[in-house]
Amino acid sequence: MRSKYAIGTAIAILLSTLLIYVPTGAFAQNRIYSAAMRLEDRGKFAEAAALLKKALEGSAARLSPRQKEQFLFQIERMRRIRIDYSLTSDELFSQLQKGIRDVTLKEFHRWMREGKFDSRVIDDTLRFVSASRSNLFFRYPEIAVRRIPPVDQRAHNLYTLNNCISIERASDSLHTPYVLPKRFEMKMAINVDSGTVRPGNTVRAWLPIPRRFPYQLGFNLVRSSSKPVAIAPENSPIRSVYMEQPADSDGGARFFVDYTYQTYGVHFTLDPRRVATYNRSDSIYVKFTKQTPNMVFTGKIRKLSQEIVGKATNPLTKAKRIYDWIAHNIQYSFAREYSTINNISGYCLDKRYGDCGQEAMLFITLCRYNGIPARWQSGWYFMPGGKDIHDWTEIYILPYGWVPVDPYMGILSTQYMTTLTSSERKEVRDFYFGGLDQYRMSANSDNNQQLVPPKKYFRSDNVDFQRGELETATHNIYFNRFDYSLTVDELTGNGGR
Repeated sequence: MRSKYAIGTAIAILLSTLLIYVPTGAFAQNRIYSAAMRLEDRGKFAEAAALLKKALEGSAARLSPRQKEQFLFQIERMRRIRIDYSLTSDELFSQLQKGIRDVTLKEFHRWMREGKFDSRVIDDTLRFVSASRSNLFFRYPEIAVRRIPPVDQRAHNLYTLNNCISIERASDSLHTPYVLPKRFEMKMAINVDSGTVRPGNTVRAWLPIPRRFPYQLGFNLVRSSSKPVAIAPENSPIRSVYMEQPADSDGGARFFVDYTYQTYGVHFTLDPRRVATYNRSDSIYVKFTKQTPNMVFTGKIRKLSQEIVGKATNPLTKAKRIYDWIAHNIQYSFAREYSTINNISGYCLDKRYGDCGQEAMLFITLCRYNGIPARWQSGWYFMPGGKDIHDWTEIYILPYGWVPVDPYMGILSTQYMTTLTSSERKEVRDFYFGGLDQYRMSANSDNNQQLVPPKKYFRSDNVDFQRGELETATHNIYFNRFDYSLTVDELTGNGGR
């Protein structure tokens, strides 16, 4: 273990070297930032943070606003990574003993050597992602059968299958992609931990609400914890209710929003022979075939695309091949926070696993690389027997328009719905390429979007928006300082479109 004096001396030497041997200004600051990133890569988080803080203190006048934000976010990003990698080896093994039948210390050490856990050294200590035990069950079937207690997904899987069949049959019968509407009342609540905010100080909160889509409409705000200051337009790419409330006497805060809305099951009967050619100057094509920081056309993406797509030229055929490849080759895993990952689609491809949003990002990236407009969808999923935040996608196919695709459901049906037959699993997989169930609340039609009004401080999730965002006059309130919940009630008397 290095002493504080040794760490401080190393940072002073490194900083002085950078300032002596490179010009002042932007180039020098870029060198400092790169040095901090290298320290982080080596697990020297304390040294990297101290280097950045020292540069901020000594060079603030020479930093552009963008550079200052970059330095500050890197410090915050490392703090968030520490929160994600919350477990020591002893703590993880204790969890394994409670959740895996007859696990031994010898097995645990072998699993570590085999790389079965997401881990990294942070300041000389080996740390593990908090979801490490759960992720074993997704990645290793031989371990999943030893789960305590076992999870029975038969009812959920069967309900999913039957719902897919019902939507498909109704769509074929009525000759429309939007069928079998359901109306829901939702209450989302956020509770800020006691002691987070000085009592009486204002807390600003953004809570997600349904955006208008062809399959989702009829939003009505029933009540909220305080009068909304702003409600984003129904076609906003990131729709929220914004409220301000004083912190309670215990230094916490409670927000809620109660609303009703209607959703439809979706099923497009897709025929490659009907697909028309894109106008490459069209605004949808230009916007939704671009690279972004989390959708990068790397050499690996280009190589994989060639393997998957081959000589296919039809956009629908290419997209289906990409979807099927992901369904068979990418495993599900709970993820670290998106704000801590520099290229989400590349991360998912390198690991060959990811959560629903990472899988969606990989699908979108491969589609965009192949000239298929693709975009993000996200909010909540609450099929009976399962409820969680969720991400999926849409692709733009002429003459159909925006068509839903849920890569996670492709993976789930192919690899994890083992209580269904192979033909039943294929039925579900094929449905979610062009189909969607009614048990969704979608607040987003794109990723990395700006809230209204914009936040002053760093977003807790700068990619997605499902759990809400909070801040005070002085700082962001991160996910580890609040909890959230969603209550769902299905209403009767849905009516038509």
